[in-house]
Amino acid sequence: MTKLLKINHHHTIPFAGGLYRTTTRSNVASLALATSPFQFSSGYCSKTCIPSRLKLVSTTCYATLSAVVKPQESAFDGKEAALLVDELRTNFNTGRTRSYEWRISQLQNIAKMIDEKEKCITEALYQDLSKPELEAFLAEVFTFTFTLIHSVLIYCLNHSCFHQLSNTKSSCMLAIKELKNWMAPETVKTSVTTFPSSAQIVSEPLGVVLVISAWNFPFLLSVEPVIGAISAGNAVVLKPSEIAPATSSLLAKLFSEYLDETAIRVVEGGVPETTALLDQKWDKIFFTGGARVGRIVMAAAAKKLTPVVLELGGKCPALVDSDVNLQVAARRIITGKWACNNGQACIGVDYVITTKDFAPKLIDALKTELKTFFGENPLKSKDVSRIVNSFHFKRLESMMKENGVADKIVHGGQTMEDKLKISPTILVDVPEESSMMQEEIFGPLLPVITVSKIEDGFQVIRSKPKPLAAYLFTDNKVLQNRFVENVSAGGMGINETVLHVTLKDLPFGGVGESGIGAYHGKFSYETFSHKKGVLYRSFDGDSDLRYPPYTPEKKRVLKALLSSDIFGAILAFFGFSKDS
Repeated sequence: MTKLLKINHHHTIPFAGGLYRTTTRSNVASLALATSPFQFSSGYCSKTCIPSRLKLVSTTCYATLSAVVKPQESAFDGKEAALLVDELRTNFNTGRTRSYEWRISQLQNIAKMIDEKEKCITEALYQDLSKPELEAFLAEVFTFTFTLIHSVLIYCLNHSCFHQLSNTKSSCMLAIKELKNWMAPETVKTSVTTFPSSAQIVSEPLGVVLVISAWNFPFLLSVEPVIGAISAGNAVVLKPSEIAPATSSLLAKLFSEYLDETAIRVVEGGVPETTALLDQKWDKIFFTGGARVGRIVMAAAAKKLTPVVLELGGKCPALVDSDVNLQVAARRIITGKWACNNGQACIGVDYVITTKDFAPKLIDALKTELKTFFGENPLKSKDVSRIVNSFHFKRLESMMKENGVADKIVHGGQTMEDKLKISPTILVDVPEESSMMQEEIFGPLLPVITVSKIEDGFQVIRSKPKPLAAYLFTDNKVLQNRFVENVSAGGMGINETVLHVTLKDLPFGGVGESGIGAYHGKFSYETFSHKKGVLYRSFDGDSDLRYPPYTPEKKRVLKALLSSDIFGAILAFFGFSKDS
């Protein structure tokens, strides 16, 4: 259910027409009467379809809902969560979600939802993160991963809304195309010990699963796991991130409108609602977010022996050799850092490693291309996403102001707190003990670490927890092979960043502290399926060999059969041995 949003006491809201400061705890209807940009609507916004119950009339609101409003307290508690899970489990046990027809109809409805509500989705993403429309579409709706030339892909990846919608639509269309093949049993070989027989691996749905998504790509990271869960025939509950409230509310509305509510639900809310959900018995929990909350999710799941998929993150390095095409390398690093939600991406470049001699050239190239991408003043660029909220803004600002860090800034560092914007910032050789090098940055700050020779970068990477992604830029095939063989990461890009996640034939997931499990494409289907081994035999060909009494002759025959020694088994059957 969509919640009526309230504005906290004494919030300053910057509108195009000026600042409006609330003096009482008022609901949005009062706000609408006092300010010209909005009017209160009893239904969903007919223009934007964003169920915030705020309707944009003429001028633009430069504040986003996630910065100024929060939901009323919800009645959703442990009792409500238990009732929800029981209802979905009852419906799952009827078998309705197992059929190909049900699965394909839900997938087709997701594709239809994306097509019909593209504008609503991109506007919600802009409300939450100021994502440019093209960026949102490519990242979260429809990925053109087939024959597009690279330059077009790079351009599209610079626009997060486009990117989010493109990925989701791509995953949905692949599932629709391949679902029959994925569902088909896989025939496997049998052995002489079961002759005559046949055997298959049969996929079956797990049951009722929980998907907890993240705020940084709130549409993609919500819907793509749900596509996998539906493809596999499960009932599913989605808990979107409350930090992206416009997208969360929109998902609740759209799922209710387009999908089967007897098996697919959305629960909105924050910590209390998530806690209530985690207290229930699920057949799998799929979580995307940070390691701290990931540990909480895993601990809750362990109490009920619930399997988990944890898509976390980490410090994703980019190792840059001196033999690269400098302009191309710089553009791809920028794409993998600032064009990924302004650094707020789990697979984004967290830091760069290069040699001391090459660092000045690389930094100059980065500066040049940043200017090309985002202009002289990136804080005013529509292609630079804002920081999600004040907490994360202050966290990043604090990183830059640490002792020994502030004087390492060689580019950027400008901030605009009222708009929650931080310009693309490059630093050189910040202290290893600084929070910038000890924590996942998750923002527009890029430390460049210099080493004497490029091979020394391997040790820098290995000194930190295994990342979700690692990138290498070099034409040296020997170095490429060494990197792939000796650096452990969830995924890799050689002379590229980020794009590996668009390939649905590659698994996407972490290793070590960057995550557990993988998804995308068929891997999503398998993540939400149980692979059941089935042996088929007839009543013919029954042998006394397996039944008591166990004689020395039976032992010799069985020993030969189990070791696949057919000749020895025949000899043993007639009372002989190879040695006789």
